[in-house]
Amino acid sequence: MANLTTNYMGLTLKNPIIASSSGLTGTLKNIIALEEAGIGAVVIKSIFEEEIIADTHDNLNRMQASGFIYPETMEYFDFDEMSDPVSNYLKLISDAKKKVKIPIIASINCVTADGWPTFARRAEEAGADGIELNIFALPSDINRTEADNEKLYFDIVKNVADNTKLPIAIKIGSYNSALARFIKQLSETKVSSIVLFNRSYNPDFDIYTFDHNASHVLSTSSDLGISLRWIALMSGRIKKDLAASTGVHSGDAVVKQLLAGAKAVQVCSVLYRNGFGQVKTMLSHLEDWMQEKSYKSIEEFRGKMSQGKSYNPAAYERVQFMKYFKDRESDF
Repeated sequence: MANLTTNYMGLTLKNPIIASSSGLTGTLKNIIALEEAGIGAVVIKSIFEEEIIADTHDNLNRMQASGFIYPETMEYFDFDEMSDPVSNYLKLISDAKKKVKIPIIASINCVTADGWPTFARRAEEAGADGIELNIFALPSDINRTEADNEKLYFDIVKNVADNTKLPIAIKIGSYNSALARFIKQLSETKVSSIVLFNRSYNPDFDIYTFDHNASHVLSTSSDLGISLRWIALMSGRIKKDLAASTGVHSGDAVVKQLLAGAKAVQVCSVLYRNGFGQVKTMLSHLEDWMQEKSYKSIEEFRGKMSQGKSYNPAAYERVQFMKYFKDRESDF
């Protein structure tokens, strides 16, 4: 039988498939069910920075004044109706650690570097095995420079690392004019892993009612290429672990990300669509593929198709599609 064990964030996982932070990972019942389905680790549903510091109105006012949160964001949180989200979150970590053997990774959706990082220490005390910082600041402010936007990430990592001994993963978006350099610089901080990429909800609106709504909330298999490209490009070029996220919907996708160099893959949308049984399906496919290729462990093939080991390194850097359409004739 193939050995699917992998080491991620310094944690030993029985396999490389991780349930990413979502509504599916926000209850003890689901966490237990995910372990039973064969998942390697769980990232608990994110707690928002605004929830952590909700009882400090000065901090909330400061965040809003800084431009990192907007009035409509505040409306998302009904602070008067909240039943102590921080205590509930810490209790979920503690309860999960008593019921399952797989690693439990806490998650914080954060937008500033101050006022909340001590929460990481409380998550550690509750028994979390690691912490994932889900950071995404859309670079839409025309008055902020690239350096201003990037500084936020480094400040958050430093402040959290100063408050906990837990291994830290940082989940980032792909919006960056110098993404390779940015990832390399992050790898030189105290993070243990970099997750590529978090999935942003793109805006949409109804042309008849003029109401705003989210477009394409769940990912599709066609979204795999973005993270696959960057996992392959950065594998072997940084010393920290890489995890792939977004578009992983099949066993083939898991194999591809591992071949590109990922230490682990995060799944979410496919679980919403197909249920937790999809984990077993993907693991079975991974094992069958390894047996067919005579691989006994993941380490034997991890990174085999990364840019540094590829026979065609340019395949990951050429972004124009002229090659695919230059000889194509119209069907009309």
